[in-house]
Amino acid sequence: MTFSDFGFSSEIIEGLEAMGFQNPTPIQEQAIPVIQEGKDLIGCAQTGTGKTAAFLLPILNKIHQAEKHDNIKVLIIVPTRELAIQIDNQIQGLAYYLNVSSIAVYGGGDGSSWDIQKKAIQTGADIMVATPGRLIAHINQEYVDLTSIKHVILDEADRMLDMGFNEDITRIIKDVPKERQTLLFSATMPKKIRELSQKILSHPEEISLAISKPAERVVQGAFLTFDGQKNSLIAHLLQAKTLKSVLIFCSRKSTVKELNRDLKKLGIQSEAIHSDLEQHEREKLLLDYRNRTFPVLIATDILSRGIDIEDIDLVMNYDVPRDAEDYVHRIGRTARASSKGIAFTLINEDDMWKFHQIERLIGSEVRKIKLPPHLGSGPDYDPQGSKNRGKSYHKKPKKVR
Repeated sequence: MTFSDFGFSSEIIEGLEAMGFQNPTPIQEQAIPVIQEGKDLIGCAQTGTGKTAAFLLPILNKIHQAEKHDNIKVLIIVPTRELAIQIDNQIQGLAYYLNVSSIAVYGGGDGSSWDIQKKAIQTGADIMVATPGRLIAHINQEYVDLTSIKHVILDEADRMLDMGFNEDITRIIKDVPKERQTLLFSATMPKKIRELSQKILSHPEEISLAISKPAERVVQGAFLTFDGQKNSLIAHLLQAKTLKSVLIFCSRKSTVKELNRDLKKLGIQSEAIHSDLEQHEREKLLLDYRNRTFPVLIATDILSRGIDIEDIDLVMNYDVPRDAEDYVHRIGRTARASSKGIAFTLINEDDMWKFHQIERLIGSEVRKIKLPPHLGSGPDYDPQGSKNRGKSYHKKPKKVR
């Protein structure tokens, strides 16, 4: 099957060819015809499956065929500013030969970014890509008109609900026409997503792609470590081999900062990206990282699904991901375009049960690698015994009498 089989305009086909897209992915094959028919859709597919193009292509084709381009026709709601920028960039690429405009609305930055977004909203565009909180802030100023919306798309809906955007999404949906097409994409389909879909979708079609296993060319390994050994282990791994691109995920902002500080002291070129940075600082860091200005990027979980960078040599999980599916998302950052990649996870005594759930999901045991001798011994692997300890890991310690 080729993209020409969908009946897209010649301009869209030309844009696809210019971007090097040849054949549709499974999610695209299944979702595009449903969207073309105007039906609501629930799509369960993870990052890297081509779901963004799955909803953009038929929507762009509809806008291109429309007579008027004066008001916002499409609203795409996403969890993070990084994903908003990424989707907006993809729109620009796919719509290069089309008379279609888009705006990205997200938080961060200085006052000028607010003014630029306000002007763009008032001027009008065909597509708006927005984070919920920022869009609500603009709506509260009473100059946002969503009455012309014909398509609402929620991307990474599970992540938005995890981040507490349920009420914001419900508030936004109230401002768009009831007669619309609504598409919901999520990497996982927990109960809260089902409940949200029942509220905002009408007789939706469902497409579910089973979460894929990590690519065979990703070499996976895990180290059993105590927390006090983690920074030294990472420094040792980075000094043992020259790598052009390394991405390290941490669960806490404080950990990101501390690890970056320790690596810099050892002369390792690293940078940290987290919510304390201004938007322009975050964008510059990502651009410099893509351009290989520095090899090691340390990030909070906010980037686990939003980053779109190829040829990452090594992905490291400083902490075991909370959800097993997130592990697949994270290590999917490597071995995307390159022939192979490496993924390491550091497991402390309280994260063993969570890592065991990851192994159950991917259907294989990840090799446990011995710590370098100079670091001493780590904890013994006891996935079942750590189940209860993991639940109390963040409790405050008892006072010593």
